[in-house]
Amino acid sequence: MIYEIAIGEKSYQLELDRANGDWSCRLDGRSVEADGVLIRRGELSLRLGNECYNVKCEQSAGELKIWVGQDGFIVEVRDPRSLRGGSRASDEHGVKKLIAPMPGKVVRILVEQGAQVEAGTGIMVVEAMKMQNEVKSPKKGIVQKLMVSQGEAVNAGDILGIVE
Repeated sequence: MIYEIAIGEKSYQLELDRANGDWSCRLDGRSVEADGVLIRRGELSLRLGNECYNVKCEQSAGELKIWVGQDGFIVEVRDPRSLRGGSRASDEHGVKKLIAPMPGKVVRILVEQGAQVEAGTGIMVVEAMKMQNEVKSPKKGIVQKLMVSQGEAVNAGDILGIVE
């Protein structure tokens, strides 16, 4: 899997491969020794080479924010294989799609179809690489449709549901 990661004005290419249950990581073509352990939902203990980091992820209103220690970064992750490219609208009107942030498995559905939700309300949890990512509502509205079920595998960029 190859991802384009944008942090501020800088872009990176992250390549993750899994063979025999082990992951390998390449950043901008350079092999990186990496290992991660999920501490709690949205928080990861990450080792890169000999350095260790506490990483927290927050996703709300179409924005992904990563905290490394005390430093926060707004991050955009693009999967070139998906059709989801482009920017997300920031207004609160109209239909908004819930998009899978990465390939993984839906481990929990937190609300039912037809539920009234606030912006930032958790809709479902997708697990990838032992890390659970809560997919949150991008706006206040009603969950019109859930397009996946618990236990289902998803790809980055898949539409998981619709909030209107």
